[in-house]
This record gives sequence, structure tokens and C-alpha cells, in this order.
Amino acid sequence: MGGFFGVVSSKDCVADLFYGTDYHSHLGTRRGGLAVRNTNGFTRFIHNIENDQFRSKFEDDLRKMRGGQGIGVISDYEDQPLLIGSHLGMYAIVTVGAVRNADELARKAFTRRRTHFSEMSGGAVNPTELVATLIDQEASFEDGIQNAQQAVKGSCSILLLTAEGVYAARDRLGRTPVIIGRKDGAYAATLETCALPNLGYDIERYLGPGEVVRITPDGVERRRPPADKMQICAFLWVYYGYPASNYESINVEVVRNRCGEALARKDDTPIDLVAGIPDSGTAHAIGYANQAHIPYRRPFVKYTPTWPRSFLPQDQSVRDLVAKMKLIPIREIIEGKRLLFCEDSIVRGTQLKDTIQRLYECGSQEVHMRPACPPLIYGCKFLNFSRSKSELDLAARKAITELEGDGSGPLEEYAKCGSEKHCAMVEIIRKRLNLTSLKYQELPDLVAAIGLPKQKLCTYCWDGTDSG
Repeated sequence: MGGFFGVVSSKDCVADLFYGTDYHSHLGTRRGGLAVRNTNGFTRFIHNIENDQFRSKFEDDLRKMRGGQGIGVISDYEDQPLLIGSHLGMYAIVTVGAVRNADELARKAFTRRRTHFSEMSGGAVNPTELVATLIDQEASFEDGIQNAQQAVKGSCSILLLTAEGVYAARDRLGRTPVIIGRKDGAYAATLETCALPNLGYDIERYLGPGEVVRITPDGVERRRPPADKMQICAFLWVYYGYPASNYESINVEVVRNRCGEALARKDDTPIDLVAGIPDSGTAHAIGYANQAHIPYRRPFVKYTPTWPRSFLPQDQSVRDLVAKMKLIPIREIIEGKRLLFCEDSIVRGTQLKDTIQRLYECGSQEVHMRPACPPLIYGCKFLNFSRSKSELDLAARKAITELEGDGSGPLEEYAKCGSEKHCAMVEIIRKRLNLTSLKYQELPDLVAAIGLPKQKLCTYCWDGTDSG
């Protein structure tokens, strides 16, 4: 998905920028970038971080960077930040989201005026450059940001580093969060609030959907008001968000504990212990174990010093290897036991199937699975949450294909918990993964665990509801 961090300070901001951006590295991305501005202009560095940590790639650059304003990004795949020269002046830009209509917008730009775009691999247009082009069509940064957000299908949150300060803009429907932090003499804009406490910042405010602010050392000035309608992605709390982060004043770890508690309240399966698939399944499992009064244990431990996140590599065989090598089973905890695992979700199920098989090889008597969210039936249209090229790769859609002969079928029936088709789909997934039992979280329970009204959440990937 990606994340960003911006800072404006009455002093040098480089250290805060470096560490604040690094606190977004868990979002599983391929590019990192920093840009700072001082009286001499801009300094920018971009590095590939697929095989190295963000900090190790940028540490040598820090002594070359000085300035009181800066923006940083962990990007899905495109190079960022970009330096743009236009009638609005020189500025740097980073974006987070997914521009689903990039080709259409590029064609319109070509027909309206003479313009050009840098070509990425595969002939794609850099979406951040495209957003900058949309901004430059207007007479001010505020109008340009609004123009870009209205034109983009998908989502797009933006940071601009300008001579006037840092502009921070949350995407039109607030699918991703943007939070302002404050400490003496400095303000920060971040996607993850976990970036703030260790740098001495307190949460100042949460931007609303479509809201645009300009940040200077003197304060935060609203330049566009927030809209009433919000569709923040519920999957942030389930999986992608960092446990120490808050969105809309709701903590990720607390929500995951509540998800596990909800799973346990509707379950009476006889088991010996509860575990979580590391890492994001852990908090859900703790909630389940506490609610069910069943011991929480770690049948797997995760070796993190050298193995990256398993969804980062592009090749599926490499991803599977990483997933296997980093999880080390503890036979003494597994052998002869009836295990119940909580998992954040089942996306494709490829790696999970291998993990389950290893549990049986270590002597597990039974393996039960409790995902913290409903089956993923629809591919996300609004954010880059999966490396799958087709939603037919989803475990649920594969099961529907087996039942219907193709992956379409009456999807709304399969999304309806308790329906005949839903139960048949879940049973096929259970058999394919070789689980003793499989019970998914029900959507109303997930919504209740988050604590926001459903109409303020995007739940498209589970129920196909598109309120955009």
C-alpha cells in the first residue's frame, strides 16, 4: 500500500524525516524516498528497498541533507518523491493510494495539451507524476489537489513540499488516514501514528476525507474543508496497520483483540491451545485466548533478522520459500495437540496450506483456523493491497470457480454468511487447506470490533459494497 511522512520544523528536520518515514517500512514496499528543502533548494534521494532495510539504504545520505521541511515515502513500486517544476513553482510530491484510471487520465492529458510522462517498466505511467500533472492544471496548490482527487478513481492521499510549506491532503473518501502530529517547534503529517511517539510528537488532529491543510512552523492551516462522507479501509485494522497506530482515534491492536474475542464468543470447538500466525494473527489470537480462557502458545516462532516479509518478492516460489524459512516450528508445543490458529485473513492461501501441513508433520492432532475477517471475495479497487494480478487468485474465488464453473457466479450469495453457497465455499477452502475446521469472522462482528458505523468503512472486498 505504501506510506508517507512529512515534517516542517523551525530547526533541521532530517532526523525526524528519516525515522518517521522508516516507521512506514512494515507496509511492504519496493521503493523509498526522501526530499528536503532549504534556502538553497531541494535535495532528494530514492533507493530500491526490496532487499535492504530502508535505514541501511539512506543512512549515508543523511549527512548530505539539511533543511527545515521534508517529505518521505515508502512506495508500492514507483519512484518517489518527484521534483516538479511548474507555474506553481518548484515542489516535491509523494502519493499513497491507487490510481485505477491512470491510462484514461493520461490520454486526456495528451489530448488537452502537449505534455509527456516518464515511462515505467511495462510502459506504465508513474501515477505520482500523473497526479502532479493534474495539480498543475489549476492556478493554486489547493485547487490542483482538489482537481486531482476528483479525477482519480481509486484513492490518492498527497504530500507536497513547497516554498509555502508542506501541503497534506487526505484522499477524497478518506480510504487511507492522514494524521497531524505536533511538538515544540515542529509539525508532522503521517499515515501511521506509530511514527509519532518516539519522535516526541503528540497527535494534533486527524484529517477528514478530502481535507487539505498547509503546514508551516507556525501551525496548521486548513485550505480545504473535510467532506462528510468517509470510506476508510477496514482492512487497515485487520492486517495492514501497525499495532501501535490509531486511525480515527481507534487503536489497531485493541481492534484485533476485539476481533479475536468476537471469534471466541461464537465458537465452542474443543481445543488445547490458541495461536496466531505471526505477526498480524497474534493480537487476534490473544483476544480469542483471553475470551475463551484457553492457553495462548507459540507453536511457530518467526526468524526476522534476515528474512523479509513473504509477500515482497515478485516470484511466487520465492515468496513461498521466504514464508517457510522464517517460521520455525516448536514440536514440543505442537505434538499431540488440538491447535486453533487465528489469522488476519486468507487471501490466496498458498503459504497457509504449507504452514498447516508442517503442523501435521510435527504431530498436531487437529488444526483449526479462525480468520479475523470474512472471506475475501472481491479484489480491492481502491488500494494496492494484494500482489495478485487477478481477483480469481483469491482462495474464495477459486472455491466459487470450483462450484460454479467460473469465478463469477452469484457473488452476493457467497458473501452472505450462513447461506448455502457461503457454507459450500468455506467447506471447499477448508478441504483445500486440510483444516479440521474453518470459521470466518462475520462482517457485523468485525464492524463492531472497529467501532465505526459501517457506512464510514470500506468493506468492498468482503461484501462488494461500493459507496464511492
